[in-house]
Amino acid sequence: MCGIVGYIGTKPNAIKTIIDGLEALEYRGYDSAGIAYVEKNQITIKKKEGRIATLKKTLDFDLPIFMGIGHTRWATHGEPNEKNSHPHQCGKFTIVHNGIIENYAELKKELEEKGYIFKSDTDTEVACAMLDAIYQEELDILKTLSIAEQKLKGSYALGILCSDDLNTLYAMRNKSPLIVAEKGENKFIASDVPAILSYTNEYYLLDDFDIAILKENSLSFYHPKKGYFEKEKLIFEGNVESSRKEGYEHYMLKEIHEQPKVIMDTIQYYYDGTKESLDKNLPNLDKYNNIHIVACGSAYHTGLVTKTLIEEIVELPVTCEIASEYRYKKVFYDESTLVIVISQSGETADTLASLRKAKKDHIDTLAIVNVIGSSIAREADNVLYIKAGCEIAVATTKAYSAQLALLSLLTLKLAIIHNKIEVQELSTINGQLVELPNMIEKLILNDQYRKIATNIYQREDIFYLGRKLDYAISMEGALKLKEISYINSVSYPAGELKHGTISLVEKNTPVIGIITDSTMKEKTISNLKETSARGASIIAISTEVISDVAELILIPTVHPLWQALLTIIPLQLIAYEIAKLRGCDIDKPRNLAKSVTVE
Repeated sequence: MCGIVGYIGTKPNAIKTIIDGLEALEYRGYDSAGIAYVEKNQITIKKKEGRIATLKKTLDFDLPIFMGIGHTRWATHGEPNEKNSHPHQCGKFTIVHNGIIENYAELKKELEEKGYIFKSDTDTEVACAMLDAIYQEELDILKTLSIAEQKLKGSYALGILCSDDLNTLYAMRNKSPLIVAEKGENKFIASDVPAILSYTNEYYLLDDFDIAILKENSLSFYHPKKGYFEKEKLIFEGNVESSRKEGYEHYMLKEIHEQPKVIMDTIQYYYDGTKESLDKNLPNLDKYNNIHIVACGSAYHTGLVTKTLIEEIVELPVTCEIASEYRYKKVFYDESTLVIVISQSGETADTLASLRKAKKDHIDTLAIVNVIGSSIAREADNVLYIKAGCEIAVATTKAYSAQLALLSLLTLKLAIIHNKIEVQELSTINGQLVELPNMIEKLILNDQYRKIATNIYQREDIFYLGRKLDYAISMEGALKLKEISYINSVSYPAGELKHGTISLVEKNTPVIGIITDSTMKEKTISNLKETSARGASIIAISTEVISDVAELILIPTVHPLWQALLTIIPLQLIAYEIAKLRGCDIDKPRNLAKSVTVE
């Protein structure tokens, strides 16, 4: 969530550099934007509620500015307005901040007793005032930052300016991601790599309690306990071109179209059709008879699909839990338990906390992430990377599918270990894999979605029904729709509908039924007919012809390992077309952030 960009260098275009970087991070979600820069030996602050475009109208891009910090805020403490927007300034310090300062109320009371007066409702302004208060006593910026790290509780990534040192940009972090980069005499800080890709794909990832000191002619790293130290430089595999729309109306649509390639890139990186490739490229899973899958949002939904696959195919028990619940509950596991954590960013706060919980209990962990070198990737016992590239739209599509693809390979490996896959079945799986990109492409190009959307986009309630694997997929379909269209879309196990929720069905209520599991076909059809009898308009996504429905989307029948990769496509595109007809900001839905790095 939020975006941080900072720049110091020899080129007098810091304002443009910072704004360009913030625009590259718009996908993260935000409700205000601001910038602070050094002009004539003083710090100037400009900030506005709303989009970066509003802020840009207040800026003079021709000013010769060599250093500054910028921010896009996603409100946590205090409503989204100009006074709560970043940057914040107290005394000699000006900062931008991602994260949450958990002890801000306690600190605020102490600072008020010292005479500080606060203008905003934010925890960030409190952190800024605390820096100033410590500095008044220490008169040393680096020592001030080191002491502050002991006092601040919670998560933070900070870009810092001090009016007593207008030739230096400082940055520090704890539990909230922040990177540092340099290209010649130009130095950058950012909350995510796309902000600096126009200049370099090389960067340093700050670890917890690291402090970066950026000057025109130097870049150094400091840690309160070990002093100055050298950091390893990382290389981002993507490029700036991959984050552009390339003629598509929205990033989400572009990323939907990228799924055939992303899925195959991920699968082929680990699997060439042989058992040997699975043994070589995936972790040893022989000892595990109990799997815990922990994630949030869409990643959690991939876990639900995987739970069904492993239990049905491998016949092993799987627990799939939302990370924000798992991290606080009593968990029962033993030496045969594997905890799999899934996160696109590798920085999801609740998922990271769940990982640490498992490690504290000495349980083996496996991470599935998209970002190399992220916190979850570094802390897990084993890590597998999906090959989704840079995903810009807040509502995930291709990363979800890439996660599903990789989890299907883990399921396949477990099935082979436990002798649940026959030679002929493996041959079928491999044969379908070859055809998978073409099948997905045909589903993407289906022209039914716009028609369906036109018929239902004005409804305020839409229900999704399915059983077993189909129910797990319907969860993601409902989330996609509510994320980008703001329609109240809810998924139910088809058999549960009659236990109260069917009272919500009225004339013309859209009900989207998913029927790909032949063992559940008749049961789900029966449930759909119950809603139809009460006036519902049925949209069926099925591997077989279904009668008496308003719309039928036929999808190919494939092995359960690959079925979800096909079934999700119509659900994504129906959501997209509905949101488009409703005039929604599809790539940047209200109140949502791409990477949730606070609890």
